[in-house]
Amino acid sequence: MKKILFLILLTLSIKAQDKELNFEFDYARFNYDTTSTYLEMYYVIEPNDLQVIQKENQDFIEVDISVTIINKATDQLVVDKKYRVNNIIESSDSTLPSLVGVVGFLLNEGIYALNVTATDANNSELFKIFNDELSIGIYGEKEFSLSDIQLASKIVTENVNQNSVFYKNTMEIVPNPQNIFGKNLPVVFYYSELYNLANGNPEVKTLTLDRKIFNSVGRIVYDKSKEVVKSKNSIVEAGAVNVAKYPTGSYTLALSLIDPANKKAVSSTKKFFIYNPDIVEEQVSDARDLGVIGSEFGVMTEDECDLHYNRIKFIASNNEIAQYEKLSELESKREFLFNFWQRRDPNPNTPENEFKREFEDRIKFVENRFKTFNKTGSKTDRGRVYLQYGEPDEMELHPNDYDKKPYEIWYYNSIEGGVIFVFGDITGYSDYELLHSTKRGELRDDNWVRRILAN
Repeated sequence: MKKILFLILLTLSIKAQDKELNFEFDYARFNYDTTSTYLEMYYVIEPNDLQVIQKENQDFIEVDISVTIINKATDQLVVDKKYRVNNIIESSDSTLPSLVGVVGFLLNEGIYALNVTATDANNSELFKIFNDELSIGIYGEKEFSLSDIQLASKIVTENVNQNSVFYKNTMEIVPNPQNIFGKNLPVVFYYSELYNLANGNPEVKTLTLDRKIFNSVGRIVYDKSKEVVKSKNSIVEAGAVNVAKYPTGSYTLALSLIDPANKKAVSSTKKFFIYNPDIVEEQVSDARDLGVIGSEFGVMTEDECDLHYNRIKFIASNNEIAQYEKLSELESKREFLFNFWQRRDPNPNTPENEFKREFEDRIKFVENRFKTFNKTGSKTDRGRVYLQYGEPDEMELHPNDYDKKPYEIWYYNSIEGGVIFVFGDITGYSDYELLHSTKRGELRDDNWVRRILAN
C-alpha cells in the first residue's frame, strides 16, 4: 500500500468537504474577425444540494460564478467577470431542473490561464474550481477551417426563440457541458462552423465533410460523409447521432473537412461519454487490426500530435525521441504515436491499452496537482518525475519546518534497489525544484540540505 508520511512539527487538521458543488463547464472557440476569436463558455449546475433562502415569500437558490482569464505571456488580466445565477423554487418541485447557461468573450491570439469558480451564494463551503490552459488561435481568411465542436442536449430549428441565450445562426443550441449522453439523453447533438470554403482553387466546387465517432479503443462506430458545396464562404454544420444502442464508455466525435483534389484536410474533435448500463458491449476488434486510420491518432492535427509527443517523451527511449524529432509529415507523426502505444500495450488481447490509460491518469493528476502560476504541471520537476516514474511508494512532506524551506522526499523502492528524489521550494512560489536524486542519470547533490536552510 502506498503511504504518505507527514513529518511536520504542527499537527495539521484538514477537513475534507463532504460535498462539492455539482457544477460543470465546457467551452468552444469560434471565428470572430481577423484579430480575435470568440470563446463561448457553457455551464450546468445541479441545484439539489444548494441552500434555499427566502426573498419576498419566494424560495430561491443562488450561485456565484467567477471567470478570470490571464494572458500567460504578459500576465495581463483580460477577463474578470462575476455572475449570479438564481432560480425560484416552486413548492411542488420534487426534482429541481438543472441550471444551464452560456457566456462569451473575445480574445486575441495567445495562451491563457483560465479559472472558473462556482460557489453557493448562501453556503461558501459548497464550491468547485476549474483551472485550465487555454490556447486561442486566429482562423484567418485563406485556408478552409473548422471551429471547435459544441455538444448539445437539444437543437431547436423550428419556432425558435430569438431572445434565448442559446440562440445563434437561426437555431437554439442548448449546451450539454457535462458531455454525458446515453440512457437519459440518447441523442448526441453537435454544432460546428466551417470557414473560408470559397477560397482556394476555384475549379474545386465541393469539399467532403466526414463525421466519425471512435470508441475508447479507436474503433470507428459511426461513419458518415457528405459533399459541401463551396457556394458560401462560411456555413454551419449541425447534426444528431442516436447513441441509445452504444455501450457505456468514452467516445470521440471527429469532423474532418477534406479537399480531395488538393489533398488537404482539417479536423476538429470532441470527447464525450455514453452511459448505457443496459447495453452489453459486443466483442470489438483490436485497434491493432484497424491501424492508425481507425485510431484516435488518425484524426489528430500536427499541433495535437506534437502536444501528445511532448507529454509521452518522458517515457520514450532516446531512439524514439530522435526518431520523432526527425519527422516532418503529419501522417508519419500519427503513425509514430500509434505504434508507440501499441508497443507498450501490456495485454493486446484486451480492448483497452491499460498502460496508456494509467499514463493518461498520471497526466491529469500532474496537471492538477503540480501546476504553478507560470508552468503547466508537466513542465515542473515534480510533474516530470511523476510522469516518468509513476507514483512514489512513499512521500515525506515538509511544508513548514521552522529552520528549512518547504521540501519533499519521494521514495521509489522498486527502482535500482531503491532511489529517492528531493524537491525544494527555493523561491517560495510553490515551484518545487529537483535538488537531489540517487537515481542514475538524475541530478545528484549530496549536500542538498544547504539549499533549503532558512535564511
